[in-house]
Amino acid sequence: MKKALYCFLALLFTPPMLASEMPLNMTQGVTEISGQVYNLHMIILYICCAIGILVFGVMIYSMINHRKSKGAIAANFHESTKVEIAWTVVPFIILILMAIPATKTLIAMEDPSDADITIKVTGSQWKWHYSYFDEDIEFYSLLSTPREQIDGTEAKGENYLLEVDNPLVLPINKKVRFLMTSEDVIHSWWVPAFAVKKDANPGFINEAWTRIDKTGTYRGQCAELCGKDHGFMPIVVEAVSEADFDTWLVEQKSKASSAAAEAQAALSKTLSMDELMTQGEQVYMANCAACHQPNGAGLPGVFPSLIGSPLIKGAVKGHVDIVLNGKTGTAMQAFAKQLTATEIAAVVTYERNAWGNDSGDTVQAADISSASPASATPSEPEAAVPVTLPEIEEAAAEVVEEVKAVVLDDLTMDELMAMGEKVYMTSCVACHQAAGTGLPGAFPSLVNSPVITGPVTGHLDMVIKGKPGTAMQAFGAQLTPQEIAAVITYERNAWGNNTGDMVQAADVNQHGQ
Repeated sequence: MKKALYCFLALLFTPPMLASEMPLNMTQGVTEISGQVYNLHMIILYICCAIGILVFGVMIYSMINHRKSKGAIAANFHESTKVEIAWTVVPFIILILMAIPATKTLIAMEDPSDADITIKVTGSQWKWHYSYFDEDIEFYSLLSTPREQIDGTEAKGENYLLEVDNPLVLPINKKVRFLMTSEDVIHSWWVPAFAVKKDANPGFINEAWTRIDKTGTYRGQCAELCGKDHGFMPIVVEAVSEADFDTWLVEQKSKASSAAAEAQAALSKTLSMDELMTQGEQVYMANCAACHQPNGAGLPGVFPSLIGSPLIKGAVKGHVDIVLNGKTGTAMQAFAKQLTATEIAAVVTYERNAWGNDSGDTVQAADISSASPASATPSEPEAAVPVTLPEIEEAAAEVVEEVKAVVLDDLTMDELMAMGEKVYMTSCVACHQAAGTGLPGAFPSLVNSPVITGPVTGHLDMVIKGKPGTAMQAFGAQLTPQEIAAVITYERNAWGNNTGDMVQAADVNQHGQ
């Protein structure tokens, strides 16, 4: 019996003793904080193992020595004050013992003060942008795994989906402060070796920090579901010595100067159609194919097709403008800072002539430079003219009256449906889906919904004020009365709802009063 008991205890103690050697256990990382997190993890593991040994030891002892075959008779008692005090006080003491080191570690993790270097990390679908404060260095970091490996036509590499074109370079033995934000949806910057995992939220700045102890290459990923290419958003950090970091800074500044000179020289060059198409395809596959697909067909209801698109077939100026400046309220990013004038000219030319578009248009770097707002020559500022408070109030009143006149105009059913679809695809589609079917169990379907087919006043109330306790937001302050009227009209007549109801901006304005 004793031998069996010894074997059982050995089985229980062996895993925590060898935990640091186990490949599935948490790693110690390469920073002081990651070491503290690892030690905290092991302390909690040992406490859990001790509790398990004690509880199961008592159970096994009781089953062996108080079994019926030995003639044991169970005690018959109710309510023991001592037992109740014991099972309340003992767990409380255990929790306190666990909370003390956990609190110390959490406080240390949230202290980015006295940093030597500050880096702004901006997430976007689906890339990272790094900006070194006080160094005038910034760059984008994109997945560099070849498309052939992703499509399965080539064997997967050693760092499949964990390799980038421009890694983040950091010095060791320096405190680095990260400022996290996002341009579109929520992302999360996570490098396990640093014990850093912080959400990047649009419109907010979150802070984190690290101090790396060892040189090397450390990899991570976006840890927040951020869209269809969430799995193609890796993080690579190159930790180098302080001397090597200083050398890298000089090289980056030199490269930036050379790139600026090359970009300026490129403005006087005229590329042939073949040269533009070849370069444009490369730029498109690296920056645009994730959304619009390699064949330009897009994803219906999410990303528009570029095949025969009105934008592609329309004026070149409009096409260049949307590539340069993006489109507010959509996933279309501004590429003015991400690509050179030559690259933008090439990709616009490619899109206008690929997949059967065949417009014949060629765009040169000089055309992009002249279209960019940065190329405009600033005019001399005019002398300030004193303005009195009554004049300001009068001007403000005129603006309000003009807005009311525009916002409260009645629109036709076709106009409401066209505008409503745009508003829906911008503000509602993330939850209720492009086909209005919602997500069962999470977001309700709008197809034949009681709210949609019921009284218009209830529908208005829901959109304007939201619904407490649910994910339905109040859009009264986010959308204009005309936009609310349009989206409600659209929802009540799309996807086979066909109520025939028309809502005008005046109805929304009146309902909100």
